[in-house]
Amino acid sequence: MTTDEMKMRTKKFSLMIIDLAEKMPNTNVIRSITNQIVRNGTSVGANYRAVCRARSDREFVAKMNIVLEEADETLFWLEIIKEKMWITKSELEMIWKEGNELTAIFVSSLKTVNNRINNKPKV
Repeated sequence: MTTDEMKMRTKKFSLMIIDLAEKMPNTNVIRSITNQIVRNGTSVGANYRAVCRARSDREFVAKMNIVLEEADETLFWLEIIKEKMWITKSELEMIWKEGNELTAIFVSSLKTVNNRINNKPKV
């Protein structure tokens, strides 16, 4: 997958999160969770763009770890929403699947670059 395709995919994920947030019930507790998932979920795409501007492998790893952390936290909030049954399972399925796939891609990218860093000859 190209960088531009991943930019579009992470932006689409952000839009899915926003759509989910707009469907959430409106209570104080739920509003707090909704605010959190919107911050984390949209941060995935925004921070992925920063990854694309990394000037070195080490900078890439540092920025990609932020993306991974935000994606994982988004999955946590999706679990809470699912277990509280604030949104139906069927409505959460696609966003849950996409969040997991993106997380797997981020982990794989990090492993690849970390291996490259760790296998560079010492000068």
